[in-house]
Amino acid sequence: MSNNSNTFLGILAGTAIGATLGILFAPDKGSNTRRRIAEEATATKDRITSEAVHLKDQVTTKLAAKKETLDEQLDSIVSDASHKAEDLISSLEDKLEKLKARTKKLQKS
Repeated sequence: MSNNSNTFLGILAGTAIGATLGILFAPDKGSNTRRRIAEEATATKDRITSEAVHLKDQVTTKLAAKKETLDEQLDSIVSDASHKAEDLISSLEDKLEKLKARTKKLQKS
């Protein structure tokens, strides 16, 4: 994403500079040249604003997707840990019952 935005900004800056130089070196009245420069500056500002909004939306979307993925992974880890804890508790309970049975057997002997 950063590479794409840098490329876009480079192209945008090159276009703005080229248009400005073209207007400055074109044989026209000063008032027309100033008007064209102002129009080009406004258009460039609008394009940059639009691109900034687009990039912000992309970042927001990607962050939301990453957060969702992270939440899913966290839920999975918690679920796995819960199942493993239940398995461990069941195993320990079984061993305790066996020990109790063995102890009773030894006490009877």
